[in-house]
Amino acid sequence: MALKRPKGPAGTLVVLEHDSKLLRGNPLGDPHVRKLAVWLPPGYVHGGRRRFPVLYDLVGFTGSGLSHVAWKPFGDNVPERAARLMREGRMGPAIFVFPDCFTALGGNQYVNSPAIGPYADYLVRELIPFVDREFGTLASRAHRGCFGKSSGGYGAILHGMKYARHWGAVASHSGDAYFDFVYWCDWPNTLDELAKHKGRGDRVKRFLDAVWKKEKLSTAEGHAIMNLCMAATYDPDPRAPLGFRIPFDLDTGEVIPERWRAWLKHDPVRLVSRYRTHLKSLKGLYIDCGRRDQYHIHYGARLLSKRLSLAGIRHAYEEFDDNHSDIDYRMDRSLPFLYRALRP
Repeated sequence: MALKRPKGPAGTLVVLEHDSKLLRGNPLGDPHVRKLAVWLPPGYVHGGRRRFPVLYDLVGFTGSGLSHVAWKPFGDNVPERAARLMREGRMGPAIFVFPDCFTALGGNQYVNSPAIGPYADYLVRELIPFVDREFGTLASRAHRGCFGKSSGGYGAILHGMKYARHWGAVASHSGDAYFDFVYWCDWPNTLDELAKHKGRGDRVKRFLDAVWKKEKLSTAEGHAIMNLCMAATYDPDPRAPLGFRIPFDLDTGEVIPERWRAWLKHDPVRLVSRYRTHLKSLKGLYIDCGRRDQYHIHYGARLLSKRLSLAGIRHAYEEFDDNHSDIDYRMDRSLPFLYRALRP
C-alpha cells in the first residue's frame, strides 16, 4: 500500500482540450471536444532538446483517461505510480497520455465502429500526431506504446495487431479474449434487463432511454449496457434500428449464429495467425490476468498466450492470485517492461 505522502519530484500534469474532427457527428452524439491529460516526467523541459518515450493509457469500460490521474485514497494513480517507479530506478522517464474515449454506451473497445465512432482512428490519426507536435516525444513507433486493463487491455492487444506501425510495445492487463467465455455467460442477465422494457417500440432503445436518465446504474444494468456496447462494437449494422445487431433472440435466448460469428471475428484468440507479422514486429508484448477473474478472462488470457507461442510470437505472460477488480498495482510490472522495450 503506497503512502500518500510521496517523496521526490512528482512531474507535471497538463490537461488540454482537443477538438476532434473524426469524432464530429458521431452516431451517439458524444462530444467531439475532449479533455486530454498528459503527464510529463520530472526533468521534462518545455521546448528542451531532450525527447522521451511515450505511453498511452487505455482505460477500461466505464472509464475515462482523467480517472487515472485523479487522487486515490491508498494506492497510486498512474502519474504517482510512474514517478515512484522512476524514483526507484525501475524505469526511466516517459511521457504518459490519457485519452478520453468514453461513450454513451458506457465505454469503448478502441476500434472503429459506425455505430459508436472511429475511436481507433481518433487515437492513431489524431491524438498521436497532436501529442508528438505539442510535446517532446520520441516520435516513432519504436518509442511509443500503449497499455490498458479489461476493455483497455483489449484495445491495447488489438492495436498491437491492427495498428502495429504506430506502436512499438503493448501491455494488456486482463484484456477481453475468448468471447465464448467472457461475454456469452452474461447475456441471460442482459436479456432479463431488456425484458423489463418490453412493450411498444424497441426494448433496447427503451432500456437505453431509461438508463441514460439515471445517475446510478445497478450492477445488472451496468453489465447489460456493456453487452450492448460490445454489440455496437463487434456487429454494427447501419440498417438496424439503433445501428447494431443483437446476437441472441430477445425472447428465447437462442443464439443467432450469423450474429455471433460477427463477434468472433474480433476475438483476439482468433486473430493471432492473421496478424502474426504485426505481432512479431513488436518490441515488447506483455499480458497478464488474475487466476480468479470473475469474468473468466484468465481462460482467454491463457488461450491467447498459447496461440501466440504456437505462432512463434515472443511475449511475457503472467498470472497472479487476484480477480478482475482493483489491480492497478500490476502496472508495477507492465510499465517497466514497456519502458525497457521502448527506451532510447
